[in-house]
Amino acid sequence: MPDMNTPQNNKEHSQFALLANRRFGPLFVTQFFGAFNDNLFKNALVVLLAFQAGKWTTLPAELLTNVAAGLFMLPFFLFSATAGQLADKLDKARLARYTKLLEIVIVLLACAGFALESLPFLLVVLFLMGLQSTLFGPVKYAILPQHLRPDELVGGNALVEAGTYVAILLGTLSGGVLAGIPDSGTVWISAVALAVAVTGYLASRGIPAAPAPEPELEVNANILTETWRCICFARENRSVFLSILGISWFWLYGSVFLAQFPVYTKVVLGGDTGMVTLLLAVFSIGIGGGSLLCEKLSRHKLELGLVPFGALGMTLFGFDLASVTPAHAAGLTAPLPLMTLLNAPAIWRVLVDLALLGVCGGVYCVPLYALVQQRSNPNFRARVIAANNILNALFMVAGAIFAAFLLTTDGGNIPLLFMLVAIANALVAIYIFTLVPEFLLRALVKLGLRAEQPPAP
Repeated sequence: MPDMNTPQNNKEHSQFALLANRRFGPLFVTQFFGAFNDNLFKNALVVLLAFQAGKWTTLPAELLTNVAAGLFMLPFFLFSATAGQLADKLDKARLARYTKLLEIVIVLLACAGFALESLPFLLVVLFLMGLQSTLFGPVKYAILPQHLRPDELVGGNALVEAGTYVAILLGTLSGGVLAGIPDSGTVWISAVALAVAVTGYLASRGIPAAPAPEPELEVNANILTETWRCICFARENRSVFLSILGISWFWLYGSVFLAQFPVYTKVVLGGDTGMVTLLLAVFSIGIGGGSLLCEKLSRHKLELGLVPFGALGMTLFGFDLASVTPAHAAGLTAPLPLMTLLNAPAIWRVLVDLALLGVCGGVYCVPLYALVQQRSNPNFRARVIAANNILNALFMVAGAIFAAFLLTTDGGNIPLLFMLVAIANALVAIYIFTLVPEFLLRALVKLGLRAEQPPAP
């Protein structure tokens, strides 16, 4: 492994140069293909349930798709604490390889489920996919401070976030396309998922060793007590815990918007599935672009002053998106094709709002991830990351429950939901920035309204 203190030239200092570096490149490829596979299988199964549920069960497709989403998230509640313990006890590179081998086994089980046309079997496989992602989550983030220098950490996190969202986008689109292939869709899903899983495992073999901080740690099998202990570890540092709450809020915010795209497209925009895909692509690419922008704006260091700017943009563009009411959608009896919709000025306003909302989301969350990694105690950093994953899942479920409640009450609609979430975003940001003034003070420095404080001797 290269000397972590050796100065680098400008080219090497670029975040993109990390992709060619063994300290980061194999991990990036591993996590990229993992996120791709999760979303390929999950969306393919959802599409199959939506259009072919009668082939396997008499239960309504609307119920099954929500059950599928819940089964994938459930392991994050149940096993994140265990995953954090394992990542602190074992070499993280070795654990990454174990989880990728597990992914290959799970994909083989998916192949069997498709061959048997067994819905219960496939739902169990979906749960196992969520379990595999749960086990890999603490490894992905806790390993970065071990392999990257402090001035590379923001760039590394930016690439991970950007890669994750691009993988989510490509996996989701691929799953829908493969599920739609007549007669042989499940064969193609199985083949592609298996090829991606094997590629991810081969990439994981290139991850350098990351020695365990607590090899003598005894894994506590009690899920409840260990979950609480992980949260207590996170709470030891106030700025770390509040950053985790900020990250969890971002996942709630993003998941609420993403979940509404299909109905929002049909009811508010008057579009078809092509428009849904475009909204997903614009939002995902926006977050990826914002994440990559962080490294440039922060000048290769942790810059907390970016977080208030990201939060402000999330509120403003979310609020503006909620106020768009396309006139062409009134009285439509059938959805309009994508190219027809793009002739409406209001649609371009929606796309710009969504892209900038995504950019601001990326600018908001990357410094928070870097702060959690830098300021967590190395001896239990993976368990702090596990606490983050637990709270992320909890917030996302809370967001889904709130959205469902609002949209089923009289007067509730998607633009109102967007507006309320945007307003709540402002309130959450004010709360966090009041408790940790460092965010706002750094923002004032970035604006030139406050002098840079010299480092403590």
